[in-house]
Amino acid sequence: MNKKILRLAIPNIVSNLSVPLLSSVDTAMMGRMESEIYIGAIALGALIFNFVYWSFGFLRMGTTGLTAQAFGEKNDAKLMQILGRALVFAFGSGLILLVAQFFLLNIGFSILDGSEAVENLAKEYFSIRIWAAPATLCLYAMMGFFFGMQNSVVPMVLTIIINIINLISNIVLVQYFGMKADGVALGTVIAQYTGFMVSLVIFYKQYGYLLVHFQRKAIFEIQAFKKFLSLNGDIFIRTFLLVFVFSFFENQSAAQSNLILAINSILLQFVSWISYGIDGFAFASESLVGRYAGAKNQEKLRKAINLSFVWGFGLAIFYSLTFFFFDEPLLRLFTNQENLISATKDYTIWIVLFPILATAGYMWDGVFIGLTASKAMRNTMIWAFIFYMILFYIVDYQVIEMTNFLLWLTFSLFIGIRGIVQTIYYRLYLKN
Repeated sequence: MNKKILRLAIPNIVSNLSVPLLSSVDTAMMGRMESEIYIGAIALGALIFNFVYWSFGFLRMGTTGLTAQAFGEKNDAKLMQILGRALVFAFGSGLILLVAQFFLLNIGFSILDGSEAVENLAKEYFSIRIWAAPATLCLYAMMGFFFGMQNSVVPMVLTIIINIINLISNIVLVQYFGMKADGVALGTVIAQYTGFMVSLVIFYKQYGYLLVHFQRKAIFEIQAFKKFLSLNGDIFIRTFLLVFVFSFFENQSAAQSNLILAINSILLQFVSWISYGIDGFAFASESLVGRYAGAKNQEKLRKAINLSFVWGFGLAIFYSLTFFFFDEPLLRLFTNQENLISATKDYTIWIVLFPILATAGYMWDGVFIGLTASKAMRNTMIWAFIFYMILFYIVDYQVIEMTNFLLWLTFSLFIGIRGIVQTIYYRLYLKN
């Protein structure tokens, strides 16, 4: 079982870490501009996309769980229908986002609290990057399918290809064509469409035999589509609330000052490193739990859950020790502004604590997805979200000024309580 977990997790970790690495490169490039407003612009522009795209994360998660169970059942026709429904929904949703881009732009920046200079740059970034929406959402569906097929190598290859193209495009557009935030956005668009095209080629090469089961009528069958939407609707609510908390945190940072926004934008890069790394084991858990749930093998299912948690917490401890001992060298990867480095060091303790607090939540997400226990994901997130909002406003009411320390305190407590609520829910309702 350990070999199976590592065979799935290691490629997941490699591919996952390339995602925040790319974001980190974007931040580092902007961090070497003449002002911190460029970091803030990328942060606010990306914030809207995180809110939108992460809300569609159910396309990846739901497709993984359903595909893994169909894989365990050895049902090729069902596999083709699941992928077909996911791609139809993803492409249609991407087109809707394109049509609604001006609405999203106006709503997003009417809520955000950045300075005028930061918002103007962020709007330019948004207006270019939005054109990647159809490709981005279709990639979610393709990645979910590959993970469900117990194949973590293809997502790793795809993610690395996408990020290399994105990195090269960003360097060329920013360093050689004099672009700034707009160059970073255009590089993302180029990379996403390239990645989707490559994913279709890989699917045809490795899983083309499934195409004999392609039936338009079966894909659009009403009851099956309702089940698909119901499962993904629950995951959507869970993801929307999670993204809301992250967005709320960043918006509160922007409301304090450009400096606090820049500090927290850098620290959230470390949060991304942590999240995507530990998610490697969570993704392995999704695939194995879904497979053994589909095969109705309870003994292997429980062993997969227990050992995935061991590996996840092992990686969390490694992260915490790394951030504790190497905080300043890591900060210098993002900026050469001494005042920003000095100010950020005051808050790095939260990044040391974050892996330990967050791991249970990430790992339970993987288990719930594999079990297609979407209502459990939804309900536990609702309770954690309510706890966070009540806690934040109690603290905000009690103090004269909401400081960055208190922002991180309430945010970290939310992350920790989420894992506790999930653990209780699993033991009460799902363990047997």
